[in-house]
Amino acid sequence: MCGSSALFLIGIIIKKVSGFNGMVIEYSFEKLKVWQRAMELSREAYRLSRKFPDDEKYGMVSQFRRAAVSVSLNIAEGKGRHYNKVFLQFLFQARGSLYEVVTLTKLAVDIGYLSNEDAADLFDICHDVSLCLVG
Repeated sequence: MCGSSALFLIGIIIKKVSGFNGMVIEYSFEKLKVWQRAMELSREAYRLSRKFPDDEKYGMVSQFRRAAVSVSLNIAEGKGRHYNKVFLQFLFQARGSLYEVVTLTKLAVDIGYLSNEDAADLFDICHDVSLCLVG
């Protein structure tokens, strides 16, 4: 196992949790507010996509979920690269996935899979994440 200084260098923090017989690993990307909000986006996309018709399971539902999850995945992967230029490229990828979520949400409202009220919460999260990604 690597020494604690090596673990710090790769962005991993290991800490002891009282009442737990093991270690909890905390990664540096988990502290990013944009990643935390992107995780909320994923959870909300999964919740809302359950309202889609069954025949969309392998179509729009799959694309909607993959795009939403891709936002937080790209943020995490980019943070792990430790070069600002590379991290920035992953943030651009995350923004592209976010725009996919926005587009799919608008389409879902237009064709009656989601109500405007359902979409409003998701759009709020998308707006917050977008502000963080664009600056």
